[in-house]
Amino acid sequence: MPKMKTKSSVKKRFRLTATGKIIMGQAGKRHGMRKRSQEMKRNARGTTIMRECDAQIVRRFMPYGI
Repeated sequence: MPKMKTKSSVKKRFRLTATGKIIMGQAGKRHGMRKRSQEMKRNARGTTIMRECDAQIVRRFMPYGI
């Protein structure tokens, strides 16, 4: 059987933790930062753990992890 391919877009956007959770960049930081509150901008720094319901969808595109 041929190997399954990992989606290239998933390789670039997500990483796996040691326990198998998915790390992603925070959403809502591309533009329009002036109208966001300071609290939102502080909380949206760095990365976050993806919710399990969304992570199930992403895991389909990375059959061997990353």
